[in-house]
Amino acid sequence: MAFNLKDINTDWTLFLDRDGVINIEKNEDYIRNWAEFEFYKESLLALPLLSKKFKTIVITTNQKGIGKGLMSHEDLSSIHQNMILKIESVGGRIDHIFYCSDLDNESINRKPQPGMAYQAKSLFPSIDFNKSIMIGNRPSDMHFGRNAGMHTIFLATTHPQTPFPDTTIDYRFDNLLTFVNALV
Repeated sequence: MAFNLKDINTDWTLFLDRDGVINIEKNEDYIRNWAEFEFYKESLLALPLLSKKFKTIVITTNQKGIGKGLMSHEDLSSIHQNMILKIESVGGRIDHIFYCSDLDNESINRKPQPGMAYQAKSLFPSIDFNKSIMIGNRPSDMHFGRNAGMHTIFLATTHPQTPFPDTTIDYRFDNLLTFVNALV
């Protein structure tokens, strides 16, 4: 049985995937620079509202493009700096971004393994995984959330064929804004 969305309060933590949640995901490719980054308009409307609802908001994103040499850590840093500036300009916030550039799918820090969740808990000790939600657009995001003991929300932005109901998914929404609308 899924948790009750009405139980969410400002003690909760929100974990967000990036590509396919905040911005449009490139099909079978990587966002390599800021010029390729395009926000979902719904995410820019949702993030200011989420900033009022959650104590901590972090992004956890796999970034294999670095490990493959297709982009650098500096390229990713530039993307993230510009993304945060834009989110802040509309009244939203991201408290921290965790990323994994490892190529090994078994790396503890690569989703679906929970390493980035543990990094977040180390940086923000008040995080309680029982009061945390992982929002993503892939099954690996849902497994990541479950592996860390979180609740999960699947966004059908890029993989609408993903089966639901599913034991790894508590709720399913079309995009970040439809999730926010369900909170009120």
